[in-house]
Amino acid sequence: MMRCAECKGKLLCGLPKCPIMSRFHAQVRTAARGTSYMGSAPSVFVGSAGYPAVSAGPLMVNDPDLPPLWMAQGLSIDDIVGIRARTIRGTARPDAVSDQIQEIALSSRPLDIEAAFERPISFDLRFDGTVTPVGLSGSIRKLDVLDNARVDRVVDRVTSDSDLTATEACVTLGSEGVDVYQIAQMMSAGLLGRQRRIVPTRWSITAVDDTVGTGLKRRIARFQPASEIEFFAATAYGNTMAVILVPGDWKFEMIEIWGKHSLWSGEEETIVQDIEGKKRGGYSPIGGAYYAARLAVAEHLARAGRSARVVVVRYAGSDYWAPLGSWVIREATRQAMKQAPVRCGDLKEAMTRVDDVIGSPQWRQKSRLIPEMLSQRSLFEFFG
Repeated sequence: MMRCAECKGKLLCGLPKCPIMSRFHAQVRTAARGTSYMGSAPSVFVGSAGYPAVSAGPLMVNDPDLPPLWMAQGLSIDDIVGIRARTIRGTARPDAVSDQIQEIALSSRPLDIEAAFERPISFDLRFDGTVTPVGLSGSIRKLDVLDNARVDRVVDRVTSDSDLTATEACVTLGSEGVDVYQIAQMMSAGLLGRQRRIVPTRWSITAVDDTVGTGLKRRIARFQPASEIEFFAATAYGNTMAVILVPGDWKFEMIEIWGKHSLWSGEEETIVQDIEGKKRGGYSPIGGAYYAARLAVAEHLARAGRSARVVVVRYAGSDYWAPLGSWVIREATRQAMKQAPVRCGDLKEAMTRVDDVIGSPQWRQKSRLIPEMLSQRSLFEFFG
């Protein structure tokens, strides 16, 4: 059986209809599909196809485009698919809409816009493990922003400072409470850094998670180690996140498991692992989910003023039927870290708790950090 990640609706699985596409199509049938739009534009989107000759424009829908709000409202996967199925991705040359998308990205609240399209908007679903899917697309002929942006003071200060590098801007914004969702929007719209340019949305999401997370790692390195082993867990949209914190200097390992017959898997489980110390090189084979989970744990440790060695295990089951984007991992891990920690007497107890919430001990075979920590503790006990 071919994986959906390789197929993306091309029916390589041999089925007469793609089950994911069909559920989006069912939602799209109820959406208006004309040649103009007047309403809310909660965010912007920059494509990556054909880079650097990309398309850019607003995302248009009279619903919020903010994952933490979706979770707070208790929206289901079907609810979110419904919102994204009726969301219109506006496309135009970046130079034709740069002022408008920058105003949308700067604003702390959605702005109303008026858009005219070259032709009727059409169904144009594309799957991506990082970006939340959008069902509709329209080539923009004319775009007007009807509101004035409401810009937070820190956002105005940082985006006005052309001496700051993009890295410095991201870290500053993150440290002053601007969430990564708006930072990524600003990066995509070309509002950050010394040499400002439009950045594809899927790149900016991971870049911001990585950059803000790396800034937090530097802060964590100055903290005292956590005092005990702690376990955290939460499940959201068919994704279970299990986290072990062990006293020590920063090390981070993530193990990602796609269960049998889940979205990106087939007849067998798929397991991917990655690990880092104080520094890491190259892009994680896990992709955007790695940086999203790492950010959420780093946020928790920074708030606690402690350093730790971290093992994160993600299990994605068949309930996760639509690729909603890396925000699911970020928010599920944030949700886990907000729970009261389970304090464990030793590492083996924490590992057993992961087994229980994941439903299998198979993740242990992939871990490199667990054997290292067990060995170090054995040596410490021996010499102690």
